[in-house]
Amino acid sequence: MIPVTVADLGEHEILRRLRPYCAAVVGDDGAVRSLPAGEQLVVTTDVLVDQVHFSDRTLPPHALGWRAAAVNLSDLAAMAATPMGVTIGLTLPPDTPWSWVDDLYQGFKDCLDHHGGAILGGDLCRGHQRSLAITALGTVLPGQALYRNRAKAGQMLVATGVHGAARAGLALLLAELDLVSPAAEAWIQAHQQPVPRFDAIAALQTHCQDLSSIAAMDTSDGLADAIIQICDQSQVGATLLRSQLPIPPGLVEAVGQTTAEQWTLYGGEDFELLLSLPPEIAGALSQALPDSQIIGHTTLEPEIRLRDDVNHGTDIPLDQDQGYQHFQG
Repeated sequence: MIPVTVADLGEHEILRRLRPYCAAVVGDDGAVRSLPAGEQLVVTTDVLVDQVHFSDRTLPPHALGWRAAAVNLSDLAAMAATPMGVTIGLTLPPDTPWSWVDDLYQGFKDCLDHHGGAILGGDLCRGHQRSLAITALGTVLPGQALYRNRAKAGQMLVATGVHGAARAGLALLLAELDLVSPAAEAWIQAHQQPVPRFDAIAALQTHCQDLSSIAAMDTSDGLADAIIQICDQSQVGATLLRSQLPIPPGLVEAVGQTTAEQWTLYGGEDFELLLSLPPEIAGALSQALPDSQIIGHTTLEPEIRLRDDVNHGTDIPLDQDQGYQHFQG
């Protein structure tokens, strides 16, 4: 059977079919949402382009929709914001099957239904290449937003979750890595269905009433990049311990120590959080979140070092250029 394409349907029929995935307010020239009294609006935007950020080989449309929503929700989580919803700008070639669009929006809706927010609207246009431009909206109480420039020397650096799993999942999907195990299934899920860490923010808010001296960033461009960004914007340095890197269980056995460390530091797309916290809060948070890990501490000296041991060993500077670079490669 010949699949129905978006060209067969036309713009108005496509929009009519997409409306059930959206909030009830969709249909006017702009989305209108009331803000609770006293709250601040948090806005984040992300663009995903076919063959640059995704492909059918590694992300079927439902997984792409989930992942595209999670990418933006992760940014809201990093700011300690509660999600309100997203708008979606969608560019499609005319021969795109309708089933691809339908599954894409189902993935969006499933992620938002699970983690919060709704599809508030967007835009649709014709183009030679599929792309998605997502804007996410969230709210946060005054004084409760998290920023990258709040780290202080002597704090603990805490990473939620493992890092390198999404990179391992991509390697499996591209047949660069051949492994059949529960770990392999978890790595593929980490790539295709990441989880924004609102649970980590809820745990942090439980153990800390004053967030003004806490720095946070999501690790979508790599753990090393997040460390470098927080240190640079906070004017501090950091010492990391190799033994405390959040390497996924089984990854060293699958790819070797060197590659496992590279993927953990530079693989990216894990959508976890990096937090710089006072020691007592870091300890409480690591107890509340069993998958979190204290990976090092901040320093007055501006250098960022990876050490074999806290007191001695080889200092290995982090390479900012190894993280994801939008206009290279």
